[in-house]
Amino acid sequence: MRQIRFTDFQEIVEMKPILKAYIYQAIEVEKAGLKVELKKHEEYIIPEELQNKFEEIPALKTSFEAFTPGRQRVYILHYSQPKQSKTRGSRGEKCMQQILNGKG
Repeated sequence: MRQIRFTDFQEIVEMKPILKAYIYQAIEVEKAGLKVELKKHEEYIIPEELQNKFEEIPALKTSFEAFTPGRQRVYILHYSQPKQSKTRGSRGEKCMQQILNGKG
């Protein structure tokens, strides 16, 4: 766990022994030099229709690559959900201007 949220001061007072224990454990972990291993992000396959748009409009690819990995993933998932190529193409047309404007 990386954070504990509180809604009022009384919660902090009630959890004082637990919080102290967490702090002492964190100090020991830091002294030992242990590291948290973060999970790796999945690689998502860019649909063929979107790849074709990137080839047609280089600015679209540049704008898309400027997004964070999470924002790219959202666009790829939204774009690849339809089963028909025609529907994916129409989604691409609708999203293209947003991507070029740098909006998610």
